[in-house]
Amino acid sequence: MTAKQWRDKNPKLAKNGNIRDYTDLLHLVILNNLQNTSAELIEDGLSQRERLIKLNESAKRQMKSLQNSKSMKDLELLQKQVKEENNLLTNK
Repeated sequence: MTAKQWRDKNPKLAKNGNIRDYTDLLHLVILNNLQNTSAELIEDGLSQRERLIKLNESAKRQMKSLQNSKSMKDLELLQKQVKEENNLLTNK
């Protein structure tokens, strides 16, 4: 889903933020990796079509690899703890 498609489907949420504000850590990590990879592919002169194919393959590989990785689970736990601490601080 593109950012525009997300905004069109979620106009109320889009008023207060963007798709990154409402996604999980796993997808943020993959998105960041894909953006870096895309920049490299552009630098290498690949066409938009070729980049899209490669990025799609990369996203699938990353999802499969990261979904059940211990490192990703540890990061998600840390993120949850930080959110809980922030909630405690803001509710005081």
